[in-house]
Amino acid sequence: MAKPSKDRDRAERIEALRRESARAERRRTLIVVIICGIVGLAIVGATGWKLYTDSQRSDEVANTALAALGADADAAGCGEVTTEPGEGQGQHLDGQDIDYPSAPPAYGPHWIDPAEFARKFYAADDRPEVERLVHNLEHGYTILWYDESVADDAEQLQVVEDLAAKFDVSATGDLETDNENKFIAAPWTADDGDTFPGGKHVALTHWAIEGDDAVDGVGMGVWQYCDAPSGEVLASFMDDYPASNSPEPTAG
Repeated sequence: MAKPSKDRDRAERIEALRRESARAERRRTLIVVIICGIVGLAIVGATGWKLYTDSQRSDEVANTALAALGADADAAGCGEVTTEPGEGQGQHLDGQDIDYPSAPPAYGPHWIDPAEFARKFYAADDRPEVERLVHNLEHGYTILWYDESVADDAEQLQVVEDLAAKFDVSATGDLETDNENKFIAAPWTADDGDTFPGGKHVALTHWAIEGDDAVDGVGMGVWQYCDAPSGEVLASFMDDYPASNSPEPTAG
Protein backbone atom coordinates (compact mmCIF):
# COMPACT_ATOMS: atom_id res chain seq x y z
CA MET A 1 0.00 0.00 0.00
CA ALA A 2 2.98 2.34 0.42
CA LYS A 3 3.61 2.69 -3.31
CA PRO A 4 0.15 4.03 -4.25
CA SER A 5 0.48 6.58 -1.43
CA LYS A 6 3.84 7.71 -2.74
CA ASP A 7 2.42 7.93 -6.27
CA ARG A 8 -0.44 10.09 -5.02
CA ASP A 9 1.95 12.39 -3.16
CA ARG A 10 4.12 12.68 -6.22
CA ALA A 11 1.14 13.41 -8.43
CA GLU A 12 -0.12 16.02 -5.98
CA ARG A 13 3.28 17.72 -5.90
CA ILE A 14 3.43 17.73 -9.69
CA GLU A 15 -0.08 19.16 -9.85
CA ALA A 16 0.79 21.82 -7.28
CA LEU A 17 3.88 22.75 -9.27
CA ARG A 18 1.80 22.88 -12.46
CA ARG A 19 -0.77 25.16 -10.84
CA GLU A 20 1.95 27.40 -9.41
CA SER A 21 3.65 27.56 -12.81
CA ALA A 22 0.32 28.46 -14.43
CA ARG A 23 -0.27 31.19 -11.84
CA ALA A 24 3.24 32.55 -12.42
CA GLU A 25 2.67 32.54 -16.18
CA ARG A 26 -0.63 34.41 -15.75
CA ARG A 27 1.14 36.96 -13.55
CA ARG A 28 3.87 37.42 -16.16
CA THR A 29 1.26 37.79 -18.90
CA LEU A 30 -0.69 40.31 -16.82
CA ILE A 31 2.49 42.31 -16.13
CA VAL A 32 3.36 42.32 -19.84
CA VAL A 33 -0.16 43.44 -20.73
CA ILE A 34 -0.04 46.22 -18.13
CA ILE A 35 3.39 47.39 -19.31
CA CYS A 36 2.27 47.32 -22.95
CA GLY A 37 -0.82 49.27 -21.99
CA ILE A 38 1.24 51.88 -20.15
CA VAL A 39 3.67 52.18 -23.06
CA GLY A 40 0.77 52.41 -25.50
CA LEU A 41 -0.90 55.12 -23.46
CA ALA A 42 2.41 56.99 -23.20
CA ILE A 43 2.86 56.83 -26.98
CA VAL A 44 -0.70 57.95 -27.62
CA GLY A 45 -0.31 60.68 -25.03
CA ALA A 46 2.99 61.87 -26.47
CA THR A 47 1.57 61.84 -30.01
CA GLY A 48 -1.51 63.69 -28.88
CA TRP A 49 0.57 66.23 -26.98
CA LYS A 50 2.82 66.80 -30.00
CA LEU A 51 -0.21 67.29 -32.25
CA TYR A 52 -1.63 69.73 -29.72
CA THR A 53 1.61 71.68 -29.30
CA ASP A 54 2.20 71.69 -33.07
CA SER A 55 -1.29 73.07 -33.56
CA GLN A 56 -0.71 75.71 -30.89
CA ARG A 57 2.61 76.63 -32.51
CA SER A 58 1.00 76.83 -35.93
CA ASP A 59 -1.71 79.14 -34.63
CA GLU A 60 0.86 81.29 -32.85
CA VAL A 61 2.98 81.64 -35.99
CA ALA A 62 -0.06 82.35 -38.14
CA ASN A 63 -1.00 85.23 -35.82
CA THR A 64 2.52 86.67 -35.72
CA ALA A 65 3.83 89.05 -38.36
CA LEU A 66 6.76 87.77 -40.40
CA ALA A 67 8.96 90.63 -39.20
CA ALA A 68 8.33 89.66 -35.57
CA LEU A 69 9.72 86.12 -35.92
CA GLY A 70 13.29 85.31 -34.93
CA ALA A 71 15.98 87.85 -34.14
CA ASP A 72 15.36 91.50 -34.89
CA ALA A 73 17.50 93.15 -37.55
CA ASP A 74 20.02 94.55 -35.08
CA ALA A 75 20.53 91.22 -33.32
CA ALA A 76 20.66 89.05 -36.47
CA GLY A 77 24.23 90.10 -37.28
CA CYS A 78 23.60 90.62 -40.97
CA GLY A 79 26.03 92.10 -43.44
CA GLU A 80 25.12 94.47 -46.24
CA VAL A 81 23.25 93.19 -49.27
CA THR A 82 25.71 92.37 -52.06
CA THR A 83 25.08 91.89 -55.78
CA GLU A 84 27.01 90.80 -58.84
CA PRO A 85 26.22 90.32 -62.53
CA GLY A 86 24.38 87.10 -63.27
CA GLU A 87 24.47 84.49 -65.97
CA GLY A 88 22.77 81.24 -66.89
CA GLN A 89 19.24 82.47 -67.55
CA GLY A 90 17.39 79.79 -69.51
CA GLN A 91 20.34 77.38 -69.40
CA HIS A 92 18.64 74.13 -68.44
CA LEU A 93 20.87 71.10 -67.90
CA ASP A 94 19.82 67.49 -67.50
CA GLY A 95 21.26 66.16 -64.26
CA GLN A 96 24.86 67.31 -64.59
CA ASP A 97 26.67 68.53 -61.48
CA ILE A 98 27.28 72.28 -61.62
CA ASP A 99 30.17 73.97 -59.88
CA TYR A 100 28.74 77.26 -58.65
CA PRO A 101 31.28 79.95 -57.73
CA SER A 102 29.36 81.24 -54.71
CA ALA A 103 28.25 79.66 -51.46
CA PRO A 104 25.33 79.50 -51.93
CA PRO A 105 24.53 80.36 -55.58
CA ALA A 106 22.11 83.14 -56.49
CA TYR A 107 22.07 82.53 -60.27
CA GLY A 108 23.50 80.26 -62.92
CA PRO A 109 22.77 77.27 -65.14
CA HIS A 110 20.40 74.83 -63.50
CA TRP A 111 18.44 71.62 -63.89
CA ILE A 112 15.25 71.66 -65.90
CA ASP A 113 12.91 70.76 -63.02
CA PRO A 114 12.57 73.26 -60.14
CA ALA A 115 11.50 72.26 -56.64
CA GLU A 116 7.73 72.16 -56.16
CA PHE A 117 5.86 75.31 -55.19
CA ALA A 118 4.10 73.82 -52.16
CA ARG A 119 7.22 72.87 -50.18
CA LYS A 120 8.63 75.78 -48.20
CA PHE A 121 10.97 74.04 -45.76
CA TYR A 122 13.54 71.33 -46.34
CA ALA A 123 15.88 69.42 -44.06
CA ALA A 124 19.15 67.85 -45.18
CA ASP A 125 17.57 64.44 -45.81
CA ASP A 126 14.86 65.66 -48.20
CA ARG A 127 16.26 68.79 -49.81
CA PRO A 128 16.23 68.98 -53.61
CA GLU A 129 19.54 69.30 -55.40
CA VAL A 130 21.08 72.78 -55.41
CA GLU A 131 20.81 72.75 -59.21
CA ARG A 132 17.01 72.47 -58.92
CA LEU A 133 16.80 75.23 -56.34
CA VAL A 134 18.71 77.61 -58.62
CA HIS A 135 15.89 77.09 -61.11
CA ASN A 136 13.50 78.31 -58.41
CA LEU A 137 15.66 81.42 -58.06
CA GLU A 138 15.22 82.06 -61.77
CA HIS A 139 11.45 81.98 -61.17
CA GLY A 140 11.61 84.65 -58.51
CA TYR A 141 12.05 82.70 -55.28
CA THR A 142 13.95 83.98 -52.31
CA ILE A 143 15.85 81.13 -50.66
CA LEU A 144 16.95 81.19 -47.05
CA TRP A 145 19.88 78.83 -46.74
CA TYR A 146 20.85 77.71 -43.24
CA ASP A 147 24.10 75.95 -42.36
CA GLU A 148 24.73 72.94 -40.15
CA SER A 149 25.16 74.99 -36.99
CA VAL A 150 21.59 76.27 -37.39
CA ALA A 151 20.38 72.78 -38.24
CA ASP A 152 21.91 71.52 -34.97
CA ASP A 153 20.37 74.33 -32.90
CA ALA A 154 16.76 73.40 -32.11
CA GLU A 155 15.76 76.97 -31.26
CA GLN A 156 17.21 78.54 -34.41
CA LEU A 157 15.92 75.72 -36.61
CA GLN A 158 12.44 76.31 -35.18
CA VAL A 159 12.70 79.95 -36.25
CA VAL A 160 13.57 78.86 -39.79
CA GLU A 161 10.57 76.51 -39.82
CA ASP A 162 8.35 79.31 -38.49
CA LEU A 163 9.55 81.65 -41.24
CA ALA A 164 8.81 79.02 -43.88
CA ALA A 165 5.35 78.45 -42.40
CA LYS A 166 4.44 82.07 -43.17
CA PHE A 167 4.59 81.13 -46.86
CA ASP A 168 3.09 77.65 -46.51
CA VAL A 169 0.32 77.75 -49.12
CA SER A 170 -0.33 75.91 -52.35
CA ALA A 171 -0.30 77.63 -55.71
CA THR A 172 -3.51 79.58 -56.27
CA GLY A 173 -3.14 80.36 -59.97
CA ASP A 174 -3.10 84.06 -59.16
CA LEU A 175 0.31 85.41 -60.17
CA GLU A 176 0.47 88.21 -57.61
CA THR A 177 -0.55 85.97 -54.71
CA ASP A 178 1.73 83.14 -55.77
CA ASN A 179 4.69 85.49 -56.24
CA GLU A 180 4.28 86.74 -52.67
CA ASN A 181 4.78 83.17 -51.47
CA LYS A 182 7.84 82.29 -53.54
CA PHE A 183 10.07 81.35 -50.64
CA ILE A 184 12.06 78.27 -49.70
CA ALA A 185 14.18 77.49 -46.63
CA ALA A 186 16.86 74.91 -47.39
CA PRO A 187 20.00 73.59 -45.69
CA TRP A 188 23.51 74.23 -46.96
CA THR A 189 25.74 71.34 -45.94
CA ALA A 190 29.43 70.55 -46.01
CA ASP A 191 28.76 68.41 -49.10
CA ASP A 192 27.53 71.47 -50.99
CA GLY A 193 30.80 73.36 -50.92
CA ASP A 194 32.38 76.24 -49.06
CA THR A 195 30.99 77.69 -45.84
CA PHE A 196 29.30 81.07 -45.90
CA PRO A 197 31.61 84.11 -45.99
CA GLY A 198 32.53 85.78 -42.71
CA GLY A 199 31.54 82.79 -40.60
CA LYS A 200 27.84 83.58 -41.10
CA HIS A 201 25.21 80.87 -40.69
CA VAL A 202 22.26 82.10 -42.75
CA ALA A 203 22.19 83.31 -46.35
CA LEU A 204 19.37 84.97 -48.29
CA THR A 205 19.63 84.73 -52.09
CA HIS A 206 17.60 86.09 -54.99
CA TRP A 207 18.07 86.27 -58.75
CA ALA A 208 17.00 89.76 -59.81
CA ILE A 209 16.53 90.90 -63.40
CA GLU A 210 16.87 94.59 -62.51
CA GLY A 211 19.49 96.38 -60.43
CA ASP A 212 22.76 98.26 -60.60
CA ASP A 213 24.77 95.11 -61.40
CA ALA A 214 22.16 93.48 -63.64
CA VAL A 215 23.24 92.23 -67.04
CA ASP A 216 20.68 92.97 -69.73
CA GLY A 217 18.44 89.95 -70.15
CA VAL A 218 20.25 87.94 -67.47
CA GLY A 219 20.07 89.99 -64.29
CA MET A 220 22.16 89.73 -61.18
CA GLY A 221 22.63 87.65 -58.07
CA VAL A 222 21.70 89.08 -54.68
CA TRP A 223 23.01 87.89 -51.29
CA GLN A 224 22.70 88.82 -47.66
CA TYR A 225 24.50 86.83 -44.95
CA CYS A 226 23.46 86.78 -41.29
CA ASP A 227 24.45 85.18 -38.00
CA ALA A 228 20.87 84.14 -37.18
CA PRO A 229 17.51 83.83 -38.95
CA SER A 230 15.43 87.00 -38.79
CA GLY A 231 11.91 87.60 -40.04
CA GLU A 232 12.55 91.34 -40.01
CA VAL A 233 15.57 90.98 -42.29
CA LEU A 234 13.76 88.49 -44.53
CA ALA A 235 10.73 90.77 -44.90
CA SER A 236 12.95 93.71 -45.86
CA PHE A 237 14.97 91.59 -48.32
CA MET A 238 11.84 90.32 -50.05
CA ASP A 239 10.37 93.81 -50.21
CA ASP A 240 13.52 95.06 -51.90
CA TYR A 241 13.80 92.02 -54.20
CA PRO A 242 10.30 90.70 -54.89
CA ALA A 243 9.54 87.70 -57.07
CA SER A 244 8.39 90.06 -59.81
CA ASN A 245 12.02 91.22 -60.10
CA SER A 246 13.39 88.01 -61.56
CA PRO A 247 14.17 86.54 -64.98
CA GLU A 248 11.01 84.41 -65.17
CA PRO A 249 8.46 85.61 -62.57
CA THR A 250 5.46 84.10 -64.34
CA ALA A 251 6.80 80.54 -64.10
CA GLY A 252 6.70 78.05 -61.23
